[in-house]
Amino acid sequence: MAFSAEQALSLLRKAQANDRLANSYLITGTDAAATREVATGLTGMLVGDATDPMKHPDVHIAEPESKSRRITILQVRNLERELQMRSLRGGHKVVVIFDADRLIEQAANAFLKTLEEPPRNSYILLVSSYPELLLDTIISRCIEIPLHPGVRREISDRQRRLAGMLRRYFAGPRPEMPQIFCLVRDVQALLAEAKATISEETDAAFKSEEKRYRQASGVSGEWLDDREDYYKALAEARYRNERSVLVDTLEAWWADVLRQQHRADHLDLPDFAADTGVLAGKLPVSTVLERADAIGGLRENFGRNVQEQLAVEVAFMEAFAP
Repeated sequence: MAFSAEQALSLLRKAQANDRLANSYLITGTDAAATREVATGLTGMLVGDATDPMKHPDVHIAEPESKSRRITILQVRNLERELQMRSLRGGHKVVVIFDADRLIEQAANAFLKTLEEPPRNSYILLVSSYPELLLDTIISRCIEIPLHPGVRREISDRQRRLAGMLRRYFAGPRPEMPQIFCLVRDVQALLAEAKATISEETDAAFKSEEKRYRQASGVSGEWLDDREDYYKALAEARYRNERSVLVDTLEAWWADVLRQQHRADHLDLPDFAADTGVLAGKLPVSTVLERADAIGGLRENFGRNVQEQLAVEVAFMEAFAP
């Protein structure tokens, strides 16, 4: 479940009032302003300074600074040293790592012990727009606070095309198995297109950096290898995010059907209200819930790295069966 920045901070205040704050949090979301707002607000709670907590002497921040725009092991060692030292104001110490997905692997591994057993009276906040790039061992040691944009955004071209596929699927005669497999094929083509586009963009970005830095002095082959690995990981993370957004669209479709059955005012896909309205009148609530659960299962299978084509086929057989 994703939260707005305001909701997340409200829950954190309640946790603090009940002395139930965790020592390590991972704040995720694509809205950088929202993730920074939560990180700043939580830091202010911890050090008792709501005015400008990021400048408090017991708050220590790391962001990508090196030529490669990565967070280095030296930066991590400096943070660990600060956590081991006495608090300057006699209160809590807080470490905030922005763009935590840019930790180099050695730095991430070096930070695991600190994440697992933070020094007394210390807290660690990681902020990331691409949590898929983080080591699983880091994610497992944090409480995630996922944020959603506070303002509804227009759906993307691919989302609209996916909703259009569903419109055509349900607009025809009662669908049979061949139609389901045609829908699966079209959705897989949409995913393949997304992967190809992202790959082209990240390849172009790497080649641009490679050309620029090959002309500079003092750039090692190791640095270029590191940047190439980064862009490969970034392409994978962006693709997973795009895939997740398309799953969001499938979930929104069935959620709108349920909303229309309960005469709700809000719809996630208002341009397709007539289509989901027809289904709301045809299908019992129990069937809609089962189909929505099938899409939830697709998301879970993607998270478990089940083979993509198989995961889509199984989910669509359950969610769009005649």
